[in-house]
Amino acid sequence: MLDSVEPTPWWRLRRTWLIAGAGAVVAATATVALVAQSSGAACAAAAAGQATYYAADGGGNCSFDQVSNPLVVALGNAEYKAGAACGGYLDVKGPKGTVRVKVTDRCPECAAGHLDLSKQAFAKIGDVNAGVIKVTYSPVTSAPVPGPMTIRVKEGSSRYWLALRLDNVGNPTSTVELQQSGAWKALSHTDYNYWIAQNGAGPGPFTVRVTDSAGRRTTLSGVTLTPGTVQRPGATGGGTVAPKTTAASPKSAAPPSTAPSTEALAADAPAAEAPSTGPAPTAFAGSRC
Repeated sequence: MLDSVEPTPWWRLRRTWLIAGAGAVVAATATVALVAQSSGAACAAAAAGQATYYAADGGGNCSFDQVSNPLVVALGNAEYKAGAACGGYLDVKGPKGTVRVKVTDRCPECAAGHLDLSKQAFAKIGDVNAGVIKVTYSPVTSAPVPGPMTIRVKEGSSRYWLALRLDNVGNPTSTVELQQSGAWKALSHTDYNYWIAQNGAGPGPFTVRVTDSAGRRTTLSGVTLTPGTVQRPGATGGGTVAPKTTAASPKSAAPPSTAPSTEALAADAPAAEAPSTGPAPTAFAGSRC
């Protein structure tokens, strides 16, 4: 078995907040937890907090690719949720308006309610010279993305160990499964946003089933064992809601999940990405609420 090539542990990397003014100290707390909102439904209660900014490039702990104009955010450990928030989107409202950002990174120093935005995103809703601004923010469900769903096979993958990263899902990814011998095998998720088949899955090509936090299920076929490349395999069932399971006991049904969904708008696509199938991310004149 080949060992995985994991990214440098986050705590060994230096993180710098670009805060104007000497002695600026951030100690944010959220007054309201993140609450998911459904497309077309009434807006959920927004969480209150504060935002700083840093030299983000679209990459980070979620292992996404760098982009030319990153409208992205790093979350503290409580809201990053060991990578479960990766790929979700937030509408963030500041003094100058609202911007939609993609969750791409982790900010270990950030308390709940402290959003560390890219400088580009911060500038759309506040004065960069302020360094720290008060904001409110809400997750977005199934927002438009800049291209088709992609899958990346991690360096070090082989027939004996396999790691996959999904992008352009539109929501955080809940489960990833591989089809093997007519059955679906669930992969495990890492805090750096790869899905792992610890014992591999053979030489491929693979059929991969992706379910997001909104319950939408998509099947990707023809995924090849080509480490280090971003693939756009054929997709079926995009947007199909996965069937709900019920408890076997006739006396009581399994309670619905109460885990909040953090969701969706993408920053600009990398140069190599397919042309956008929706409007390019931008700052909104005001809150959608």
